[in-house]
Amino acid sequence: MTRPTILVCVAVTVFAASLVSAVLRADDRDGLSTDSRAKIGLAYARQQGIELNLSERDPETVGLGSYLVNAIGGCNDCHTAPSYTKDPFAFLGAPKQVNVGCYLAGGQAFGPFVSRDITPFKNGKPAGLSFQEFLHVIRTGEDPLNPGMVLQVMPWPTFQTMTNADLHAIYVYLSSIPPIAANICGVPSE
Repeated sequence: MTRPTILVCVAVTVFAASLVSAVLRADDRDGLSTDSRAKIGLAYARQQGIELNLSERDPETVGLGSYLVNAIGGCNDCHTAPSYTKDPFAFLGAPKQVNVGCYLAGGQAFGPFVSRDITPFKNGKPAGLSFQEFLHVIRTGEDPLNPGMVLQVMPWPTFQTMTNADLHAIYVYLSSIPPIAANICGVPSE
């Protein structure tokens, strides 16, 4: 082999290796592995005082769900009323403190609509929905309480393209948070 042929072979090999590496990292563009995001999610729940029931649940799945619900989805902003016990915008850099007493129990008003309780109901399922029902709601936006009607405020189009694995992690996380007693936050749980 000539020297230019060897250089071309080396360049092609390096390019191919970088391409393979990029493809393998494509699902991890921010540099955080699922494990890292799960650790962040679990740490966030601990920091905010959200008690998680990890019995018979994979902690990594619960942690990833927490990360997706709290760091990505912003579910607290609409499904908790009020969202925070300390206004994180009152002063720049003010620490936020989630309203744990009403965490994800609904009650936030959006004109004529009020956000729903997505904590576990008596059956232990978030909003009383099985995973298949939850998946259907997220994928279609169909209101589970009013079949054939579309949820008016829930940004389901944003969530509908998430992977089944991510939506499952969200569901498992929502199954692991404390249920909120009916009417404690102004919205019936069931």
